[in-house]
Amino acid sequence: MKIALLHYSVPPVVGGVESVLAQQSRLMAESGHTVQVIAGRGGQFDPRIAFTSMPLADSLHPEVLSVKSELDAGRIPSAFAALAGTLGAELARALEGVEVLIAHNVCSLNKNLALTVALHDLLAKAGALRVILWHHDLAWTTPRYRSELHEGWPWDLLRTDWSSAAQVVVSRLRQRELAKLLRVPLERIRVVPNGIDVAAFMKIEPGTMDLARRLDLLACEPLLLLPVRITPRKNIELAVRVVAALRSRFSNPALVVTGPPGPHNPSNAAYFARLKELRATLGLQSSVHYLAELIEGYLPDVTITDLYRLADALFMPSREEGFGIPVIEAGLSRLPIFCADIPSLRELAGDRATYFSPDAPPEQVAAQVATRLKADPNYAINIHVRKEFAWERVYAQHIAPLLAEGRVV
Repeated sequence: MKIALLHYSVPPVVGGVESVLAQQSRLMAESGHTVQVIAGRGGQFDPRIAFTSMPLADSLHPEVLSVKSELDAGRIPSAFAALAGTLGAELARALEGVEVLIAHNVCSLNKNLALTVALHDLLAKAGALRVILWHHDLAWTTPRYRSELHEGWPWDLLRTDWSSAAQVVVSRLRQRELAKLLRVPLERIRVVPNGIDVAAFMKIEPGTMDLARRLDLLACEPLLLLPVRITPRKNIELAVRVVAALRSRFSNPALVVTGPPGPHNPSNAAYFARLKELRATLGLQSSVHYLAELIEGYLPDVTITDLYRLADALFMPSREEGFGIPVIEAGLSRLPIFCADIPSLRELAGDRATYFSPDAPPEQVAAQVATRLKADPNYAINIHVRKEFAWERVYAQHIAPLLAEGRVV
C-alpha cells in the first residue's frame, strides 16, 4: 500500500506530533508499505521513507503567518484563496498514486487554514484516495485558541464532520470532545493512542530487542530473570515450577535463564536435559526460555544489562552461592528480588528481598511473588505501558487494522 503522512513539520524538527508521525511512518515501512511524508519543514529522517517538501504547508511560513494574522482577527484576506489553491495543486501532485493519506492535526488546528481548505477540497474530488484525519489537539475545545476562531468558513472546517474521512484521536478525552464538537456518535471516532519506543527509551541494544521480539518478552507478565549458568546448585527446576504455578495468578508469566551449562562438570549437560524435559512436561515451552538454546556461548554483558531493564523481577532459587552478584545487579536496576533464604543472599539484600526456602513448594513461592508484585504500582504501570503503549503493540492492535479497512463512506 502507498501511504502518505501530512503535517506542518517532521523531524529533525522536534515536537510531539513530529515524533509520533516518525514512529508511525517507520512502522508502516517495516510492514512493507511504501511511505512518504509531506511537510513544510524538516527533512528525510529515514532512508526508507520519502520526504516531499511543501514549504507552504509549514505553519511558520511567512505567507501563512501573514494570512493567519488576518484570519485570527476574523478577516479572510484576499491572499487566502490563492494560497489554498497553490497548496491544493501541490498536494494533488504529491499524492499521485497514494492510496491512504494520514493528516496529523491539519484539520484540528488553525495553524494553516489554507492547508485545511486545500485538503478539504481535494477530498471532495479525490476518487480512490482514503483520508484519515488524525487529531492530537482540537482548536475549538482549547481555550487558548478561542480568540483566534470565528463563526463560518474556513474556521468551521475544524468542527465539521468530513464524512468521507476516518476520524482518529489519541485519547478517550479527545474522542468525547470531538464527538461533541462534530455532533457524531463516539463510535464514529477511533481512539489510537500514542506510543513509546521501548528500545530507544530504555537504551536497549538492537541484538537484545531482536531477542525480546523473538521470544515476545514485552508481552510477558511478570518476566522473571535468572542470570546464572545451568548447574544443579542453582535449583533452576524450582524456578520452572514456580512459573507453572504463576499461570493461575497472571496471564502470561515467563522466565529467562541466561547462562549456558556450567563448563567444569560433565553432569551439567544431563541437568540441562532434565530441565528441558521438565519444561515440556509442564507445557512451558513458550514461557521458560533457556537462552543457551538460542545463543552459543556466553551472552555479552550489555545483553545481560538490557535484560535487567526488561525484566520485572530477579528470581534466584539457588541452594548455594558464594556471593550472589545478580542480587546487587538487581538492586542497581531497581528490580524486586525474590531469592532463596541462604546466608550469602541474605547478607547482600538484608530485609530488602522476598525470601523462600530452596525446598519450598512452588505454589507457596508463586503466592509470594504474586502478593508482592500485585501490590507494587510500579510493576502495574510498567506492565500497562508494555502491553498498551509500546509502539509495536500500538501498530499491531490499532494502526495495522485501520490501514487494512476499506475507505470510509
